[in-house]
Amino acid sequence: MTEFTYRDGSLRCDDISIPDIVREVGTPVYVYSGSAIRGAFAALDAALAGSRHTLHYALKANSTLAILRLLRRLGAHADANSGGEIEVARRAGFDPAEIVFTGVGKTRDELELAVALGVKAINIESDGEARRIDDLARARGVRARVALRVNPDIDPNTHAHISTGQRFNKFGVPIEHAPLLLREMARRPGLDVVGLHVHLGSQIVEMEPLARAAQALAGLAREARDIGLTLRHLDLGGGLGISYDGAPAPDPARYAAAIAPIVEATGLDLLLEPGRCLVGPAGILVGRIADVKCYPGSPRFMVLDTGMTELVRPALYGAYHRMEAVTPRAGDQQVYEVVGPLCETSDTLGHERRFGPVEVGDEIAIFDAGAYGIAMASNYNRRRMPAEVLVDQGRWEIIRRRQSYDDLMRLES
Repeated sequence: MTEFTYRDGSLRCDDISIPDIVREVGTPVYVYSGSAIRGAFAALDAALAGSRHTLHYALKANSTLAILRLLRRLGAHADANSGGEIEVARRAGFDPAEIVFTGVGKTRDELELAVALGVKAINIESDGEARRIDDLARARGVRARVALRVNPDIDPNTHAHISTGQRFNKFGVPIEHAPLLLREMARRPGLDVVGLHVHLGSQIVEMEPLARAAQALAGLAREARDIGLTLRHLDLGGGLGISYDGAPAPDPARYAAAIAPIVEATGLDLLLEPGRCLVGPAGILVGRIADVKCYPGSPRFMVLDTGMTELVRPALYGAYHRMEAVTPRAGDQQVYEVVGPLCETSDTLGHERRFGPVEVGDEIAIFDAGAYGIAMASNYNRRRMPAEVLVDQGRWEIIRRRQSYDDLMRLES
């Protein structure tokens, strides 16, 4: 990532000083590079230039309004996983016809909202959901655009907690059941079946499972055509991984080459739902050292004012994030357990990390935190949600102020 570099002894984002930002905003704080987001979107869009495609940004990765508005200006559409994400997308300026609605447990209120708005497609998860949408649409005298989400039982070779396309996962309809359900959906007057959907999971770095899923969906599209359905798109979901440890990241050109020709052969449009690959490398989380301690027979601990309330991925998935001092000091390195302030042993951000000399008050940057960071943050231990800053086109601005204690308790009586 060239957007985060060291110059004059300290870390910079798009040549804006991180220490300068921290002096004004405090810690913990998320800092995002607008140029990194622009570059990632442009690279993926260019790789798919030869095919009819739409990139529906997955809000679950990061749904901060300023990030959504930036992506919308770049040409992105939206992928929402809840009624709340639909509302955020609308407030960011997305038209309902630019929103696909995905989710394994959509409530009646959420389905009513999606049907009333006329979203681009509701990705159907089950026979029962198809019936409920049909009932809601007929009650309104409309036809709801829907796509059937299928589960192809393909192992994406990712962490078990973020695998979504295998038989034992809760998502979608088993692909062998899909032809029967498509026939039933075709007979329902409230449903306009416009597409098919598959999503294997997240942080996928191998192209072969993604190509297999595309082939499975293309085959099902041919069966759908044979029963008289006029589909418009195949939605291959998202899941393209990034590099957290410095290893080569999946290449958008390889990704496009693996899936686009398969969809082109069907004559249908290609929809993708990228999230992590667009915003993950574009964000860092900056915390401050609150304490350093080491006693005989125990590890050396670096305790930050930042922990699993700000970035839960290490505690939840055992995820690795690179870490560096914002302003490194010269000297011999030592090994630390990098931990947060929460009353949980799982509040550990990094095991056996090497740092040069550090002192209480020093700032530490946690890299590749732009996806599934702020979106999964919490108020555990009554901690306030952190601030967020966007650096773009030579300036920076606070795009989410730090939560106050009044904010934290506003809804309580």
